[in-house]
Amino acid sequence: MSVWKLVKLNFGRSPAHFGEVGIGIEETSDRIRSDSLFSAWISAYARLFSKHAVEELLQKFPTPEQSNLIPPFRISSTFIYRQASDRTIYYLPRPLKFPHNYPDDDLKFFKTYKKLNYLPLEVWQRWYQGQGFEKDADTDELIAYTTNGKSQGELNKLGTFEYKKSFKIDKVPKIAVDRVTRATNLYHTGFVQFEWDKNPSGLYFLLQLSQEGEKLVDKLEAALHFLGEEGIGGERSSGAGRFQLEWLELPETWQQVVNSDGTHHTLMSLFWESSIPDEFLNNACYEIQERGGWIAESQLRRQMVRMFSEGSVFLTSPQGKLINVTPHNFNKHNIYRSGISLSLPIQAQDK
Repeated sequence: MSVWKLVKLNFGRSPAHFGEVGIGIEETSDRIRSDSLFSAWISAYARLFSKHAVEELLQKFPTPEQSNLIPPFRISSTFIYRQASDRTIYYLPRPLKFPHNYPDDDLKFFKTYKKLNYLPLEVWQRWYQGQGFEKDADTDELIAYTTNGKSQGELNKLGTFEYKKSFKIDKVPKIAVDRVTRATNLYHTGFVQFEWDKNPSGLYFLLQLSQEGEKLVDKLEAALHFLGEEGIGGERSSGAGRFQLEWLELPETWQQVVNSDGTHHTLMSLFWESSIPDEFLNNACYEIQERGGWIAESQLRRQMVRMFSEGSVFLTSPQGKLINVTPHNFNKHNIYRSGISLSLPIQAQDK
């Protein structure tokens, strides 16, 4: 029996820089993915409790060499939450399969539907775990929004079209100084700033603990508090990425979501497996994400790996493993990237 937590990261006025492979330092993502969150969390755990403690922890996770282990915890990627006047809006990645009752004649609103990469929890739950897509109400509202750029229906009231109001992304000019010649060079860095005034926003993620993981709760929470003081993401030397932590029991609505029945499973995290049988991909719908990055204490890059991205849909629940991405000429310690997956059950069309 597993235990679930909801963890909120409140950045307040602190900006953040979340780099992605290929987008350059001038750009930033609006959130941090599960593998990067895992790496930052494990690094904080090591600094707080010693190298030996973190080696013991990592040995509890499945790898291609030890595939039968049950991980002490699974985490989702982070996603946006937004505080409305009377409730908190949690955005989830839209599964890559259509919900039940989704109409075939969707040309009048498909462009709008396609742009809804993230859905409020209530809409996500209704479309993918409840009665499904409402052909009349949902269709009419999506057509109205496509035509007029606004709507007055239930989707709008729940915040379906307001995802990008939760944050803004700016480029900040910076100066690099050559250590030898003292020559200067102007460059720009992208930062994401979450709304902190009228409708405070931030990031959240889901945490699923096994019985073994429950024994580590205090240490895991302490390491995450420590990470919040140091900052997560890039440009931490400039004060970016600092957050206040809220470690919460899973609310009742979320309890219904994680305990629901489904015909499919959709990823809430990245997922990697050393060997995937052909039948696992039957009727699957997925996207692939390349993951790389630099090692913090050196000028070396981790080995590149390709992973299934959030929103991918499979018939069975994916499990995942840790991947050793240590460069060949790095000998201090092993570098791992997490492909341990967290998924939710859904009802979806097979097409």
